[in-house]
Amino acid sequence: MNSIKPEKRIPALLAVAALSMWMLSTGVALADDTPSPCAALKRIVAAAPDRFTSLQASDSQSVARPYGDDARCGTEGANYQCVWTPHSEAGSSADALQSLAADIASCLPEATHDQNSPARQHFYLGARARRTQITASTAGAGKLKLVVSAK
Repeated sequence: MNSIKPEKRIPALLAVAALSMWMLSTGVALADDTPSPCAALKRIVAAAPDRFTSLQASDSQSVARPYGDDARCGTEGANYQCVWTPHSEAGSSADALQSLAADIASCLPEATHDQNSPARQHFYLGARARRTQITASTAGAGKLKLVVSAK
């Protein structure tokens, strides 16, 4: 049973609402304000058919930013690859990989997730002849790797 009296609930709710509005208006960062990799991931996947020529440098950093700050990304032929060290609060590399895979699945709901292991996650989009593949994996001690490739 709730021990707060009804006459005290409304002022408390108004105080919480006012604090929330102040935080939003002043740009105070909240714990859940970590940038989402979705927009960058979608741009990278969309650029796969043209061998990633339409990508900008900011796309590579944005895709890895929530997970690590030292991303090294680039293209090689029909592949786009990023490697980074996960933040320490992400837990083990396997835990960080699971978080990355969950974000890929939520950002690209049309993708088929056909491999889920502690060291490798694989997704694909499109018909076999024009398929875009997304592979997230551990890369050595304490590193994650994301590879997007197109046929």
